[in-house]
Amino acid sequence: MAIMRCIKVHPSREMTVDEFKAWLRNFDADHDGRISQEELKDALHSLRIWFGWWKARQGMKEADCNHDGQIGNAKEIEKLVNYAQQRLHMKIYQSDW
Repeated sequence: MAIMRCIKVHPSREMTVDEFKAWLRNFDADHDGRISQEELKDALHSLRIWFGWWKARQGMKEADCNHDGQIGNAKEIEKLVNYAQQRLHMKIYQSDW
């Protein structure tokens, strides 16, 4: 009998914008195409970021342009990418392809 162990793979802190979006989609629990504060908190906790709940709240404050509690449109994603680069020190770059 084989014993299998599942190891959750965490993205490195260096990725393209498309990889960042794909990574966030893994945490879209209700599959509505938008990221809530709770889903963002889960994403940050998966990276073992300290005070993920607080950083998720700050990220929502910076990125949620229309104040609906969700990050979904292109402008909000761009602001979230900027937040991740500046505040979380993630290396997110545009793909040249």
